[in-house]
Amino acid sequence: MVMIYYYVMLAISLLMVIVYAFIFHKHFDPNITIISILVPVLNLAFVFMGLSKTVEEAIIALKFTYIGGCFLIVSVMFLIFNVCGITIKSWQKALILAISTGVYATALTIGYSPIFYQSLPDIAFSNGAAYLTNKHYGPMHTVFYILIGIYYAISITAIVYSFFKKKQVPRISLILISLSVTIAIVGFFGGRLFQEKVEPLPMSYTLGMGLYLVMAIRLRLYDASDAVTDALVQKGDTGFVSFDSKLRYLGSNDTAKEMFPELKEAIIDYRIKNEWARDHFENWINEYKNNQDNNRFLIEKEDKTFLVNVNRLAHGHHYHGYQIFITDDTKNQTYIKLIKNYNSELESEVAKKTRSVIEMQDKLVLGMATMVEGRDNSTGGHIRRTSDVVRFLVEEMKKENELNLSDKFYNDLIKAAPMHDLGKITVDDAILRKPGKFTPEEYEIMKTHAPEGARIVAQILEGTDDKEFAKLATNVAHYHHEKWDGTGYPDHLAGAKIPLEARIMAIADVYDALVSKRVYKEKFTFEDANNIIIESMGKHFDKSLEKYYLQAREKIENYYIASGN
Repeated sequence: MVMIYYYVMLAISLLMVIVYAFIFHKHFDPNITIISILVPVLNLAFVFMGLSKTVEEAIIALKFTYIGGCFLIVSVMFLIFNVCGITIKSWQKALILAISTGVYATALTIGYSPIFYQSLPDIAFSNGAAYLTNKHYGPMHTVFYILIGIYYAISITAIVYSFFKKKQVPRISLILISLSVTIAIVGFFGGRLFQEKVEPLPMSYTLGMGLYLVMAIRLRLYDASDAVTDALVQKGDTGFVSFDSKLRYLGSNDTAKEMFPELKEAIIDYRIKNEWARDHFENWINEYKNNQDNNRFLIEKEDKTFLVNVNRLAHGHHYHGYQIFITDDTKNQTYIKLIKNYNSELESEVAKKTRSVIEMQDKLVLGMATMVEGRDNSTGGHIRRTSDVVRFLVEEMKKENELNLSDKFYNDLIKAAPMHDLGKITVDDAILRKPGKFTPEEYEIMKTHAPEGARIVAQILEGTDDKEFAKLATNVAHYHHEKWDGTGYPDHLAGAKIPLEARIMAIADVYDALVSKRVYKEKFTFEDANNIIIESMGKHFDKSLEKYYLQAREKIENYYIASGN
């Protein structure tokens, strides 16, 4: 009966390994994989223990069983840390593994040294299964028990702490891990209270593995975003092409092959044979290598215009080649060409210094901004309201003019305010009009509207005689999401490195977002919005602008009340 028990536990654990292999996903926690490998190995060791004919054979199997106490519990502890979002440093992991390895090394001395077992145990048989008796433990076996106790204590502490303090940790995963740890404790320490004829550990390990298998299946739900990412990589709107450091082709997704059919004939680990494709891709990479600030290129191919972005291909902390991102920029470039053509006509009229043409240009810019806003899923009127808030702030700044700014600066800032979100024209509708919060991947795409807006504004105003306004408007579009403490985007500028015009625009932009209703939130009260703005001074916003905001506060609130917002 004992051997049947050992065989059944081994068979069940092997079956669960097969199930795990079938559902395996590359984003699974590697510790679950390690556990899934160790449990059948340990169960096999108990089978060999039961089949032993001599004490020497039983000791060999016994040494394998100590892998569970030394390494299986470590994998469980690391899994708990990952699930609970507890980060430990690499050297700390290495230290834990080194200690466990050292203890296990002493377990291997059984039969040769009294450090783990003082003397050889005896072998006995019950119901056709062998087991060891008359065990006399050495000092390192006590250390082994202490180490197991410490690992269990740390694991339980992490679970309890996360359950009560961390709301974002999956509760079902915590419950499953808690059950597995409890079963392991009962199996390991509880089994020492009973007879030695049969080991409860195989059942403990197998039940625990079953719980981890359920957890792995559950993790597929949590990793749905990764599945979406994989789908986007293969079938999304962006093409991906990879090269190693010697410019040998590593692969591309289907989208890239549709954009550049020449890639369909490319052979992995060789340079691209098609001369046209090879020259273009390698020229882009070489230009990027010579000047890493120059990583964006446009190419017209047939009736389409593609935007090419070159970056280093990283694996961990090391670079191994180059990654090229390709997007169809035809519509955007058509818009820009139309705008540039029309803007050139405006420039000729501006040369005549006619006020009517200047007003026409202002209306065109405002119309473009309104068009972009019409694609957004946020509350309408954001452009108008933020522009008016900027005007209120500017009026207070002009009263004392402690910063010695020109009237032209103030007027240009009011004029540029409607252009701050022009970059959203490059963001896909599926993201821009999403009726809810963004995923981290969507948010990264959304953040590109700042540098894209700067690019568009710069191209719109290219050739204008008013270079100061062009620079100011570009800065407003580019840096209005930067924060005083350097945690903003896209360039993580901090302090006075953020252009003043962008610092002013940031206050108006955030204030309107706070007091306006969004699909993902209700609007804040004026008092709450004011508290947030004040608390953010010196962190998000320039502290020196606080006085102007406070002076304009009543005027801003009355404006929002009057507008019915």
